[in-house]
Amino acid sequence: MCGDMHEAERQAARAIELGDRCGVNAAVVIGRTAAARVKILLGSVDEGLDELGVLLTAGVADPLTTGMMYCELVCAAQGLGLHERAREWTDLMERWRHGVAFGGIHGRCRVHRAELLRMSGPCDAAEAEALRACEELRPWMRREFGWPLAELGTIRLRKGDLVGAEEALLAAHEHAWSPHPSLALLRLEQGDVEIAGQMIADAVERPIDIPSKERPPFGQLRLAPLLDAQAEIAYAAGNAGTTRRAADRLRAIADDFPSRGLAASATLAGARAALLEGDTSGAIQGCMDATAIWADIGAPFETAMARTLMGEAYAQAGNLDAARLEWRAAQTEFAAFGAAGWADKTRALIAGRPTPFVAEPPPTTRGIFRVEAGTRTVGLGEATVTLADLVGLRYVARMLAEPGREFHVLDLVAVEQGTLSAGRPAQTEGIPVLDEQARQAYRRRLAEVEADIDDATGCNDLGRRALAERDRDYLLAELRRAVGLGGRLRRSGGTDERARTSATRSIRYALKRLADHHPDLARHLERRVRTGVYCCYEPDPLVPTSWQVWP
Repeated sequence: MCGDMHEAERQAARAIELGDRCGVNAAVVIGRTAAARVKILLGSVDEGLDELGVLLTAGVADPLTTGMMYCELVCAAQGLGLHERAREWTDLMERWRHGVAFGGIHGRCRVHRAELLRMSGPCDAAEAEALRACEELRPWMRREFGWPLAELGTIRLRKGDLVGAEEALLAAHEHAWSPHPSLALLRLEQGDVEIAGQMIADAVERPIDIPSKERPPFGQLRLAPLLDAQAEIAYAAGNAGTTRRAADRLRAIADDFPSRGLAASATLAGARAALLEGDTSGAIQGCMDATAIWADIGAPFETAMARTLMGEAYAQAGNLDAARLEWRAAQTEFAAFGAAGWADKTRALIAGRPTPFVAEPPPTTRGIFRVEAGTRTVGLGEATVTLADLVGLRYVARMLAEPGREFHVLDLVAVEQGTLSAGRPAQTEGIPVLDEQARQAYRRRLAEVEADIDDATGCNDLGRRALAERDRDYLLAELRRAVGLGGRLRRSGGTDERARTSATRSIRYALKRLADHHPDLARHLERRVRTGVYCCYEPDPLVPTSWQVWP
């Protein structure tokens, strides 16, 4: 994981020798897996994968070791862009895991299935797998929890859910996992071409070291997806030099590591560079080659991307009929895949509108939230309604007046009651959800349960392990319920807690009433108003709104 190939080979050979001498099959399997991955990272792709595959199908190791090494094999194939091999081994791992896999193995299987569904579609199924993987892996991973989060963000980006993609990718970043190239591509989709270019250039120049088997930990392979994105972003910016340099570097990687996926990415990047350089014939041929490879692999989104670029190349060559033919095929593939945003873009190209691949800033929407004579007039866009002025609506109005500002719930209550000048009311701490004695008892019991799980696992007592795991899940849920943000203890019955409960209930009731009269505005506020001890209206970056608010 740190690039010391010589020492990795030496330790792998030692593990194999010790395992053979002592009769420990797990040591032999892990050693041979490490040796195979060294061969792969040195360019002997087929030899390394074949050795590893034969070893695992022999079934000589225990379930935990077998599952972890299956995961190694799939990760190696994914890092190489060998999507067909990854699909075969993920299917085998899926059949294997039922009844024998435990712990985080189930979640890892789900991430791999999400990765493959991101390639094959449909997007909704990929997102569902990624979400379930996040739930299953949350108790088992720390830094590596960024892996399923980054995958979730990438899937949502393809769907066109830019808000959801940003949430997942930023969460991955918070776990010290690189959100690139997807975060840079997200900025491109949001219209920040310059920011996207800066982000991806920095990611290429200083790639984050990820000591994990889930991605190539070092070397040129880890740069392949970054260079692919850099070529796409530089093309959108019209930067021929950067596009060509990224394409050439990607081609060198594809030559070193035989892989149809890498070859297709390099070919499409080269086509982008050729188109910016005025070589429409070369661009068309490159797009044709990439389209054929991606279609044969079974990657409809990548196929549609190649067709979209081919349509642009035909349009530049003056052949609009051929261009629209490619765009129609791309639109159909995007729609079937579930990439609604890209389907809309190709539809716009077919209609003859300017290329929309760099999004224009969205128009500002007019919002109204004013009160007159005991009634409140509210609106979003053209639709405006009048309804009774509820307490919850007054809280919302205060937040709309200063978008992005966090209001302590006691301040909101004071404003609504007309007592702001008196200062924030005196706070009482309330009673902890769990007192210290109870928390210590829960932690002691948790340690006992973990030991019980280990013992049951060693004895292959599946029934006892299942009971102990249920106890552990309950204890963890209770401890999580007792602790809030930043490790602070949650309390009940205090001033803050009473105000939070009351304000949240009032806001939810008001929005429910609002939904009966103006469902679009109610949905917008439900998504953008955050409640808690601190409340805030978070503006939607994709739908900028100018609010007219009067008390």
